[in-house]
Order: sequence, then C-alpha cells, then structure tokens
Amino acid sequence: MLNIAKSIDGGAAAFALEGRLDTVTAPELEKELRDSLEGVSALTLDFEKLDYISSAGLRVLLSAQKTMSRQGGMKLVHVSGTIMEILEVTGFSEILTIE
Repeated sequence: MLNIAKSIDGGAAAFALEGRLDTVTAPELEKELRDSLEGVSALTLDFEKLDYISSAGLRVLLSAQKTMSRQGGMKLVHVSGTIMEILEVTGFSEILTIE
C-alpha cells in the first residue's frame, strides 16, 4: 500500500510517499507524476515515511528524473537508511539529488 500526499504551488510540486513503492503501487505514483508535472520546474519527493522501494519504484524515479531534467530539477528528501542503501547499491544515489 502506498499513500501519496501531493501539493503543487506554482512551479513547485511536492509528493510525500508513505508505505511501499513496489510493483503494485508504482503505476499509481507514475500516473500521479505524469498528471501533475506539466509546468512544474521543481519536484520534491519526501521519503520520510517510505518503507520500501522495488525495481518498479526505481523505474518510476528514473522516469521522473528524466522528465524533470528537461523542466528543472528533482530532489529526494528525508531518505531513510534502508532506502538509501537500496539507492546506493543500485547506483541511483549517483544520478538522483538526495538531501
């Protein structure tokens, strides 16, 4: 299960994710991002309450990163040690902005 709290203010969008970003829930996030990013130049993904991310979730992040690199920028905030380990092992920590 994944809860997505979204706020958009002008050209800035913030998504707070809670739960698991996996094969079942990744399409939901992908759709939310696709429907929300037009005209957005700054995307923040808050991972404070994200418990797990699978390869399907990583694919959504990569797609969002590609979109946002053309429109502005994307960053991940409040990344837990567990999620950070996954990002490091997969090499995603090298291509994503993590604060």
